Amino acid sequence: MERHRVLLIGATGVFGQRLARHLALTEELELFLSSRDADKAAHLARGLVTAAGTTATGIGLDHHNDLAERLAAIAPWLVIDASGPFQSAGYGVPRAALEAGAHVVDLADARDYILGYGAALNELARSKGLVALAGASSTPALSVAATMELIRGWARVDTIEIAIAPGGRSPVGEAVIAAILSYVGRPIPIWREGELQDTTGWLDSRVAAMPCLRRQRVAAVETVDAQWLGPSLGVTSHVAFRAGLESPIEQWGLMLLARLRQAGLVGELHKLIPALLAARRLTRLPTSNRGGMLVRVTGLDDQALLRHSHWSLVAERGDGPQVPTLGAAAALRALLGGALEPGARPGADAIPLGWIEAEMAPYAITTQVESVAHGPAIIRKALGEAAFAALPEPLRHFHSAEGVPVWRGRARIANGGNRVARLLRWIIGLPAASADVPVTVSVERLVGKHGPTEIWTRNFDGRRFSSQLDLDPQGCLRERFGPTAFRLGLTARDGQIHLPVLAAQLFRLPLPHFLLPRSEAVESLDDEGRFTFDVKLTLPFFGLLVHYSGWLVPKAGTGPITPPDA
Repeated sequence: MERHRVLLIGATGVFGQRLARHLALTEELELFLSSRDADKAAHLARGLVTAAGTTATGIGLDHHNDLAERLAAIAPWLVIDASGPFQSAGYGVPRAALEAGAHVVDLADARDYILGYGAALNELARSKGLVALAGASSTPALSVAATMELIRGWARVDTIEIAIAPGGRSPVGEAVIAAILSYVGRPIPIWREGELQDTTGWLDSRVAAMPCLRRQRVAAVETVDAQWLGPSLGVTSHVAFRAGLESPIEQWGLMLLARLRQAGLVGELHKLIPALLAARRLTRLPTSNRGGMLVRVTGLDDQALLRHSHWSLVAERGDGPQVPTLGAAAALRALLGGALEPGARPGADAIPLGWIEAEMAPYAITTQVESVAHGPAIIRKALGEAAFAALPEPLRHFHSAEGVPVWRGRARIANGGNRVARLLRWIIGLPAASADVPVTVSVERLVGKHGPTEIWTRNFDGRRFSSQLDLDPQGCLRERFGPTAFRLGLTARDGQIHLPVLAAQLFRLPLPHFLLPRSEAVESLDDEGRFTFDVKLTLPFFGLLVHYSGWLVPKAGTGPITPPDA
């Protein structure tokens, strides 16, 4: 059997060591494990358990200096770059590897690096009949592979939510912290409202229920997934990639740094790396060695019905840091089998989920897939079939589970002038007064253990506020704004929907009737057949809180889809 020479750059790093041990179990390889510290590399090589016909040699190599000469001397068949961070990296390593006649794979997760990879290297790779893959790691290779498996055959994709929650005991290297600090508190791309927008790194957060793991606050991180999946799949609503740290001190500490940098109170953060590494000796003590990953998608399946599907991963016994290396291991095995076409491209476009999951076999890593149909949407369930069927088509479309989730139009806003009203509007995030302002309404439909839930996000010219709708135990419509919950008297008559407030709770305590806000909320059609809304909220004793009204149509590009049962 022919032996293949593999050069692993960054072999003594956190992920490099894991990958070296994994590759050593593949037969008939000549592993060259490189580090800037030759002694460390040699020590790692001596400690490896190798498969039949496989050898491991540790060498000193600084890939920033004289790389072409070193590659010519080593003559590798494949170069794997596990060095990082890639946020400020160029294409010197993959270019040198290709020019030396070697395939090349890396573990990059840096957005700009991955986006420019194919354009920079594809012509060279194809001319030499070689394969070059970027991002053969948790993102984008594994995250995209899981997404593509979940949506196979679907008619439309509405949302993609990706979250990673590593175990707090997992080792973290300097390169990982440097990569995180590069975008903390800075604008990063997110696919939202069916288009590419910006959010703030480590500030845009929510609580995610990680299956078989824990509920975990996760915050937006910079990856290529939004820019890759959003446009390529025509995602109608949003794509988000978030990460969470098991240690609350670490999670909220990074979010505080993000807030300070966003406010301009701190600048470059790389000088904090030694202190953060030292602090982890304490902050990791109350955490575990269990971590996980979640990919959750929503959209119309092959029957044009709304479906929620998720793929989840749980890593135990400290095997979580192995996950980012498995895409590269799968790529090596595919190259050995001749399964990859020549050319340079992101690993997201080349490595199926099954290949990566096959590499998990030696570890305490399990995955599962769950899928559930949504069923009727909340308003339909609350109104009943007869009343819902009598509504005009635009209202049925907006409130149908299979309806387009993003609508746009124009609005008018009037606000009360008293101090209490101003304070409440600031707390909720209500917009400023305007005679004509663009508005976008996004409806995220979810299924929880207590039934369907909808999150409505109103965006008035960049000012967003959200509420959550569900049905209470009596089957009545309920809307939550933070700690406040309103029971709504939903009715449909004369082609309109009316939503008056019947009762309210604050921190789950009932409000007396005399403190209830008055709600005059109506949905109907205008003379052009467009969906219209008119919402007037009045406070007891203080008068007008806000009055906003306007019209909406499905966002251009999504196209109205008539539900099959409408």
